[in-house]
Amino acid sequence: MIFKERLIHAAIFDMDGTMFDTERLRFTTIKQASAELFGETISDEILIGSLGLSAKRAEELAKSRYGEHYPYAAIRKRADELELAHVRKHGVPIKPGLYEILERLKRNGLLMAVATSSRRAIAEEYLINANVMKYFDITVCGDEVKQGKPHPEIFRTAAAELNCLPEHCLMFEDSENGLLSASGAGGLPILVKDIKEPRPEIKQLAYQAYESMPDFLADLTKFTPNLPKPKLTDAFPQTVNHVRAGIHGFGAMGGGYLAQIFSHWDGYTRPYEIIGASKNATLRSLVNAFGKYEVSYGNLAFQQAIDRIRLIDMADEAAVCDMYAVSEIIGLCLPEAAIKQQAGMIAKGLIARYQNGARPLTILVVLNKLGGAAFVKRQVREAMQRMLGVQQVEQVMEIACFTETVVNRMVSKIPKEILLKQVRINFASFEKHTQHKLLGPAGNVAPLHQEAALLAEPDLGKIVSQLRHASHLNRALDQLGVTLFESGPDMVLYAKKGGKILERLRQVQTVDNIAEIQAIKNRLLNGTHAIIAWYASLLGYQTIGQGMGDERVVMLVKRLVNNEIKPAMLRENPALAEYINTSFVNSFISRCKASFKDPCRRIGRDPLRKLQRKERIMGSIELAARHGIATPMLEFGAALGILYSLRLVTPEDKECQRIKALFEANHSVADVLAFNGDYHGKPYQGLNAELDTALIERVAEHLRQLTNPASAHWQWPLSYNYADELAS
Repeated sequence: MIFKERLIHAAIFDMDGTMFDTERLRFTTIKQASAELFGETISDEILIGSLGLSAKRAEELAKSRYGEHYPYAAIRKRADELELAHVRKHGVPIKPGLYEILERLKRNGLLMAVATSSRRAIAEEYLINANVMKYFDITVCGDEVKQGKPHPEIFRTAAAELNCLPEHCLMFEDSENGLLSASGAGGLPILVKDIKEPRPEIKQLAYQAYESMPDFLADLTKFTPNLPKPKLTDAFPQTVNHVRAGIHGFGAMGGGYLAQIFSHWDGYTRPYEIIGASKNATLRSLVNAFGKYEVSYGNLAFQQAIDRIRLIDMADEAAVCDMYAVSEIIGLCLPEAAIKQQAGMIAKGLIARYQNGARPLTILVVLNKLGGAAFVKRQVREAMQRMLGVQQVEQVMEIACFTETVVNRMVSKIPKEILLKQVRINFASFEKHTQHKLLGPAGNVAPLHQEAALLAEPDLGKIVSQLRHASHLNRALDQLGVTLFESGPDMVLYAKKGGKILERLRQVQTVDNIAEIQAIKNRLLNGTHAIIAWYASLLGYQTIGQGMGDERVVMLVKRLVNNEIKPAMLRENPALAEYINTSFVNSFISRCKASFKDPCRRIGRDPLRKLQRKERIMGSIELAARHGIATPMLEFGAALGILYSLRLVTPEDKECQRIKALFEANHSVADVLAFNGDYHGKPYQGLNAELDTALIERVAEHLRQLTNPASAHWQWPLSYNYADELAS
């Protein structure tokens, strides 16, 4: 590996204070042991002075203060006992960023070693407890060298055992004595600050110095490759890091897509927790009970389990604020109205984050709206202005990067009745399995835990027996699951460049101009998708997949995409050819054909919004007209949207009701398409009744033909000839 123009073959890590945040724990246990055995706690001055010293040198320092009779060896032994008890109960305190660093170094071919002043018995206990022993090829401990730090022996020994020259070894340390030892060995010392800042003349010995492990990680990522986009069936990384990721709005996009993106993370590690905020009490109960859920990819017969997930109530202000305060990245997947309601909570969460001195937060705005990130940022700022002064607001807002995104995936929720049926069947199977496997000889459930510590009574037979019963239960639990979402296979999430963390995420593609990608999706995909839903529904089909089995629907899609939308977009911006190609269009059609669980009602909702002047369908018609391209299929699609509303295929859709009321007042298509009244507090952006008369009349003619029982217009997408249009 090349790191800052130096060839690196190995990385050698100090343990206490560098990898593990154990120095503070050590201070506490030594003070307690000293009070127990000497009647007086040892001073912070002596403890800080002992950092990085061998046991012998640390003992000399303590006795210089408290006298030759100070029972340092006994105190250290007692402190070891106290520390081990704490670690066995609570685990080793890991420095944030450590797992990501170890993964990147190991997977990029470096040899790895530990060089610690601790005794081997302690070192191995900690390395195993922290689940990092697997990264290290060798371990050199303080009781195995003649001269401890600051002498260079321990680092020289580690480099030699790795068959590496010290000058090709990164040597990680946190203390003055450690720096002296690594520098004296001829290595490349990497200082990661812990409790005590080294003196300037010692600090300058460091090849590179960092305030924290995450700071070194940020530097390391520049010199280690990002992993490529994963395949759908790739497993999530096994190693868990210290990161939390949040999903504000745990619906189809949040739970069925963003959770997968966060689970893949950078391919080296994954977040130890994903927090999802949902107002759906059933979802919260199920996910928190199972500790996981599944996403189904029907066209591949593949189920993907999402675990390390916890759902909170979106109405719980304290929980939502905490999510914003502690997460590294948050996906915001809420409709506009909900964003306005939640803006105050988001503002409070950012304020708490700022007050805690947390790192910058990237907020992925997944909102089907041009300028969605700017909209969210404006709502949050306005809410924050009611809480803070102008200067404070700007300071807090600076820590949040609101990032525009484009989603290229179809996801739908599994109906509630199906969810509950899954739970009933799975739990019945679990009860049967556990009763069969866990019943003891007397017919009682075998005990899974005993109070006696297994390490105090190492009876192998007893251990094996208990593990056998536990494994039966574990297998039974593993078989439990609940499928919440049905998803298409597309992987990439497009995001505007900005948040540094996005460059590391394996499933995110950052772009300079997100508006171009939004235009492709809104015009080429979203508008087409809505027309498919309207046409299929009017033809009597319930789902998109069923509708795409009809030749009329498929021909309409192919013609309006290949002959109208795609040519217009490429004439407007030839650079879009990078994203708009045959495989892109074919992939969209294939996804639609496989969408048998995607209801037409869901895709066809809110037709008034989709028929606005600059929106998906009318925007594409306007663009095509600017380049002299006829749009008969798009105009036919606009007529389908109106007819879909008139027949109230979805009577609960308020926009369908609005279109029906507008049309039936005068039986006029112009009253619908050129409407300019109130729309969610703003004027509706309809067509111009005078300037767009010809377009309105063409749509009206399509509607008249579709409602004429004697007309064969429902077959028209199959028989239409573009050559005739050009000739006329």
